[in-house]
Amino acid sequence: MTSALFSPITMRGLTLPNRIVVSPMCQYNSDNGSANDWHLMHLGSFSLGAAGLVMTEMTNVNPQGRISPKCAGMWSDANEAALKRVHDFCRTYGVAKLGVQLAHAGRKGPTTVPAAGGKPILEGPDAWTPEAPSAIPYDTGWAVPHAMTKDDIKRLLREFADATKRVDRIGYDVVELHGAHGYLAHQFLSPLSNQRTDEYGGSLENRMRFPIEMYEAVRAAWPENKPIGMRVSATDWVDGGWTPEETVVLAKELKKRGIDYIDVSTGGLSPQQKIPLSPGYQVPFGEKVRKEAGVKTMSVGLIAGVKQAEDIIASGKADFVVLGRGIMYDPRWAWHAAEELGADTAYAPKMMACHPKLRPQLFPNRAVS
Repeated sequence: MTSALFSPITMRGLTLPNRIVVSPMCQYNSDNGSANDWHLMHLGSFSLGAAGLVMTEMTNVNPQGRISPKCAGMWSDANEAALKRVHDFCRTYGVAKLGVQLAHAGRKGPTTVPAAGGKPILEGPDAWTPEAPSAIPYDTGWAVPHAMTKDDIKRLLREFADATKRVDRIGYDVVELHGAHGYLAHQFLSPLSNQRTDEYGGSLENRMRFPIEMYEAVRAAWPENKPIGMRVSATDWVDGGWTPEETVVLAKELKKRGIDYIDVSTGGLSPQQKIPLSPGYQVPFGEKVRKEAGVKTMSVGLIAGVKQAEDIIASGKADFVVLGRGIMYDPRWAWHAAEELGADTAYAPKMMACHPKLRPQLFPNRAVS
């Protein structure tokens, strides 16, 4: 029996051997935006065979775009050199393709790290004035953001392009743009956070303008043979907010401009959201985008079971499954899934001794534990 989960898929010049993606996961452990030994371990481990594609965490294009002072960045030569060290380790020892998620947090920074409560930082050396579409704070007690001018928007588009060029110099295969979870691009999309009266606010066409321009700036700076995706929140889970139907319109517009996939998540824009959590609860939104916009999609959100993941791909609900917590719990998830489904998947050369098919041949005269 052929496994849909372990079937190859091609986007532009990149072919992935399976449909499993390690989700971008914020680590809140960078030094002025730069990766360190933690990232070498975290991403290096996943690169050994956790998935076909391993994504680096939300990586911000300027210091003001971070969620916390410990978030990753790609605005300086030091950031570039530090992430190249991690990338090169993954290339040398791993088997996965590699991507980076570029982003700007907008009004959702600055905060303390989640382990310290994720509370807004309003004063002191770690505080800054966030920038956003409108001067509307995320919640009561949060910093009031600077409403971006058109010059601010132009500057930020250049910063996205500059960060993209750095990611390309490092050697990554994929760029994903973060347009979800209440961060800046999502703030432009939702009428709850965007109350502008110029061409970047009001109508759906206007609210989509910045995310589309962000994509166009990155596409122009990224090699033609390398794919670009965008993570979106298909709904705010708040009345009067961004909707699944608007998500389909956005996906169609991005498809016209050559986007390679949409990574469909939900929520994150408002503390008023009410999310009905359950295994695979976001999959129907990705299925809607895939069928109605005709674009490749990734599904994310409480996907952990092997048969669940196989069914999502086999039934045409999505083209990829994106795993976060499940793959943190089991960094060899793909190996175990392949065994369960009777499929083959890559092992890093230095890990081949643990391959089920090779244990008897490698160790014929000893018991294998």
